[in-house]
Amino acid sequence: MRKKKHGGFRRPFVAKTNTNTKQQPHLASVDPITGKKIPKSFVFSRGKIPGPLKQLQMDLRKLMLPYTALSLKEKRRNNLKDFLNVAGPMGVTHFLILSKTATAAYLRVATTPQGPTLTFKINEYSLAADVAKSQLHPRCPKDLFTNSALIVLSGFVSGDLPLKLTTNMFQNIFPTIDVKTVKLSSCQRIVLLNYNKDTKQIDFRHYSIRLQPIGVSRRIRKFVQNHQVPDLRNLQDVSDFVTKAGYGSESEADEEAATVTLSSDIGRVNRASMKSAVKLQEIGPRMTLQLVKVEKGLCSGEVLFSEYGKPGDKGKHDDEDNEMQDNEDEDDSEGSEDQDGNGSEVDEDEAHEELD
Repeated sequence: MRKKKHGGFRRPFVAKTNTNTKQQPHLASVDPITGKKIPKSFVFSRGKIPGPLKQLQMDLRKLMLPYTALSLKEKRRNNLKDFLNVAGPMGVTHFLILSKTATAAYLRVATTPQGPTLTFKINEYSLAADVAKSQLHPRCPKDLFTNSALIVLSGFVSGDLPLKLTTNMFQNIFPTIDVKTVKLSSCQRIVLLNYNKDTKQIDFRHYSIRLQPIGVSRRIRKFVQNHQVPDLRNLQDVSDFVTKAGYGSESEADEEAATVTLSSDIGRVNRASMKSAVKLQEIGPRMTLQLVKVEKGLCSGEVLFSEYGKPGDKGKHDDEDNEMQDNEDEDDSEGSEDQDGNGSEVDEDEAHEELD
């Protein structure tokens, strides 16, 4: 008689990690400056999602680095409780959950373990790869995701409960910073959320931050940054290399509104007490979100806000909610058939390596 694979037990979901521990910096659990718990996240999907949404999921994981599990491998048979069971021991404070119905894609942002949960309809989105392809010179340095992104909210001035909850949620999924002690070299990315009160939509953008010294020609900057010997064959004198403007215009860097005076050295070119231009370059992903539902609990509980009517009313969104729930229940039922009466098992040690 052939032995049953895995002994009939349900296979756990694990987060595969990079075995080269030297490349993984130690991540603190408590901010040494503020004393607050540093937020960590799981980004995963529920139900069946198409390939582009799976890639969006990976883009969001990179965006949330370093305080997320980049290689988290979830299985269709894993239900929400499986993720919640390991969230506490691993210090995971937030879930970002992607799902899809026949009419739209959704992003749920939830605080563990008891909520609240904000459900956003994804009206439009572009992947990081699409953003890079649209640029002449895409920029993504290797160390760009070593530190967490900064968060900037614009237009969230209303006193309405939904906007207050949205503001608090997004402020809390990224680590806080102390402007007096933060190292400028660690500020390399920024997430911008702009709320349009007329359309009730949120423009979600992700940028890299770079500095350019003012009053230094492009040729000199590249020479210092790249450590490459310049090609002087077509020049009469070395002074021609210094004085020639080179490719592109310097006018953007010289605008007073886009410049800052540095308090410390940043790299080889941007030195303390010098003026540098701050430039943002989009790296994606890009999303247009609309808040459609707020639940008091973790993907359940009392409805505090509904875009399609008063909380508790039956309407358009209830049909989509039911379809989304049916997709998730279908996955959960498939998982229960594999369990053979046993509970879910999760390999906490492997998943914990990525977050610690």
